[in-house]
Parts: sequence; structure tokens; C-alpha cells
Amino acid sequence: MWHEGKIVLLSEDTIKGKIKYDLQNDIIQLEINNILKTYSARKILFFDIFDASLNSYRQFYSLPYSAQSNYKIPILFEVLYAGRLSLLTREEVVTETVQPYNYSPYYYSPSNSGTRTKLAYKYYFMDEKGNITLYSMKKRDLLSFFPKKQKEVNQYIKKNHLKHDRMRDLVRLTAYYNALLGN
Repeated sequence: MWHEGKIVLLSEDTIKGKIKYDLQNDIIQLEINNILKTYSARKILFFDIFDASLNSYRQFYSLPYSAQSNYKIPILFEVLYAGRLSLLTREEVVTETVQPYNYSPYYYSPSNSGTRTKLAYKYYFMDEKGNITLYSMKKRDLLSFFPKKQKEVNQYIKKNHLKHDRMRDLVRLTAYYNALLGN
């Protein structure tokens, strides 16, 4: 999907146009006057877009991250909340098998099932030192990201009936934690 937006390159050049991003490959495409250019996360400082389907602006940054080893490479993250503790996300397209509406385990056959694709999100927390940590989406791991105010954050979760795996609730928690820290 193409979006109106702008890119700021590492060279600090700012380019406006239609942007299409691919987080799985950490590249973006930019179309200006029917000319298509492709940039990798290594060339980008950040980009922002207006997402007409969500009717909102979205910001993405190229940040160093070590996915598999101690070697960090720049990859693209969407910033959901920026503060002393920031909440980041990466979306990915996943394919899942779905059962028909009238599914019965006694009459299962592979021809009765189908597949669909959907967007899934991985969430990351970035501390004020720039360390980025993947959130496992397990409730027991969530409070470890709020080390200075775990008790207060836990009470806030219970009082407001927040879910540990919902985007808007994770944004609220991150904002609340930052407010407790005076940010």
C-alpha cells in the first residue's frame, strides 16, 4: 500500500513522495514523478507517512538491533510511544490455517480448511540507553520492562483492566510508566 510521506536519509536529505514500506526486508520504496527509488534501512534515518486506512500519521526509525548475534544492524521500527522508555513495533504478514465455520473434528479433512493472511505485530521496548528488547508477549515478562515502578504499573493494569497483548494497552502502560518517571 502506498502512503504520502517523507524520508530523512542519513545524509540528512529530506524527500517527500509516495512511500511503500517492507519491514520484513527493511526497505522502503519512494515514488516521485513516476520515478521509483528503493532505500534500505542502512540509508534511512527515519520516515513518516500518513496512513489513510487508519487516518493517522505513523513514524518509523532505522535503529541498530542485534536480532541473532552481538552484531547490530539497522532495521526499521515503528514508534508507538517515545519517552525514557519507548514502545516500538514491527509488523509482519503471517499466514494461518482456519477451520470452516461448521468444523467438526470427526469430519476433518485438509480440503475443509483454508488459509488467510493477516498482520501480526512484534513489540519491543527501548530504554534510554538505546537498548532494544523484544517483548515475548507473555504477561509475566511485561513488568520487567518497568523496573523502577513495577508495583504502580501492576496496580494500573488491574485498575484499568488492561491486556498484556493489545497495542493500545501497551501504549497506555508505556505512557503511564514514563509519567511516573516524570517524562
